[in-house]
Amino acid sequence: MQDLVKSRVDTTTNGGNVIVLSDHEAGRQVMGILSDRQIERHVRIEPFEKNAKRVGTISYGVTSYGYDVRVGTHFKVFTNVNSSIVDPKSFDSKSFVDVEADNNGFILIPPNSFALCETVEYFEIPRDILAICVGKSTYARCGIIVNVTPLEPEWKGKITIEISNTTPLPAKIYANEGIAQIIFLRGEEVCDRSYADKGGKYQDQVGLTLPKVD
Repeated sequence: MQDLVKSRVDTTTNGGNVIVLSDHEAGRQVMGILSDRQIERHVRIEPFEKNAKRVGTISYGVTSYGYDVRVGTHFKVFTNVNSSIVDPKSFDSKSFVDVEADNNGFILIPPNSFALCETVEYFEIPRDILAICVGKSTYARCGIIVNVTPLEPEWKGKITIEISNTTPLPAKIYANEGIAQIIFLRGEEVCDRSYADKGGKYQDQVGLTLPKVD
């Protein structure tokens, strides 16, 4: 056990004193959250926006340890008019109504309903990174919940986002403004099999994509 511990420790000397180096100082890759500088260097995001205060706008762009994505102008709003069964293995596209928002406009999600949308940004996730999505406080405080599954290593495309209106009132969603934050986690080592390796069904999606099963 002592030999194993010793093999993980790097040291240097300074004036005769032995200094133990951290994993970062020794050049070892360690699991952690990517900072704003690392995100800009290592993750392809197009278009990439700097973090800036935009008056009257729900924030977007790179943050200290994440990236706030924008929602685009194309939405699919859920409807029960056709009384279809919600089946993830055989989803009926008639369960949605297509809605387009103006570039500086918005759409309304009915009470206790949800919508699918796509991000403005295109992503390419590196092989040693997993990205997860969390909602933005501005919408969460209004009872509007965002849900996205993880972005797996070597996945690429525009993100399909689900927005739920948990309130008994219509909810306004602003196009081309912030909707969610993506956090990037780097693994201690590169995975054996990436999303690209297994030919994931949502690879290279160019926009809003409905559920499907291989």
